[in-house]
Amino acid sequence: MNIAIIGYGQMGKEIEKISISRDHKIGKIIDVNTHNKDLSGCDVAILFTTPDSVVQNIKICLDNKVPVVCGTTGWLEKYDYITDYCKRKDATFLFSPNFSIGVNLFFKLNSFFAEKISKYKNFNVSINEKHHLKKIDKPSGTAIKIAEDILLNCSLSGWTLKDEKDKLKINSDRFGKEKGFHEVLYESEHDSISISHNAKSRKGFALGAVLCAEWIFDKKGVFTMDDFLSNTNF
Repeated sequence: MNIAIIGYGQMGKEIEKISISRDHKIGKIIDVNTHNKDLSGCDVAILFTTPDSVVQNIKICLDNKVPVVCGTTGWLEKYDYITDYCKRKDATFLFSPNFSIGVNLFFKLNSFFAEKISKYKNFNVSINEKHHLKKIDKPSGTAIKIAEDILLNCSLSGWTLKDEKDKLKINSDRFGKEKGFHEVLYESEHDSISISHNAKSRKGFALGAVLCAEWIFDKKGVFTMDDFLSNTNF
């Protein structure tokens, strides 16, 4: 495939390495200083940009019928608008807050455990997440996904970064070069139960994004990481 990389920061450079190692070509690299966003000849685009530019860049891909895999978070108030736009354009779009295969298995474990523990009212739940200093959104999109899956199985009214009654607390830290740590902690008077995922490098995120690009480039519609995991063996 000829892959367009939109956003050429640390993730974009890692995606370039993984793509080339899997015998793909880089047909276009678009970063903040790129004025010519012509995607001619590109089979698929992988997008990791800042939240303020993501919607415009997604629309450029959809307008040009270039399937787009998006891993940018911090913009999801416009997610429904983009999925409707994709359908109107008869185009292809896949979004995930996290492309790590391990994290997506963690999502499934989190949902399963949240359902099982929901009948035991003596446990209090919280989320801890840590990322590097340059990460813009807080909490992370991954932490929000974890929280939303827990909220489907409990009586809490939402998530919060503060101490608020009847809400799920997310403790969000930014320091050093932390690649990404997420933990769900259940505590009672007698027990502490935790499940966690710790990213060792960006390679896992980049590999997942490239695998999704390989999967969607000949498809039409709106997809998620669950669709990819449910329909592939890798």
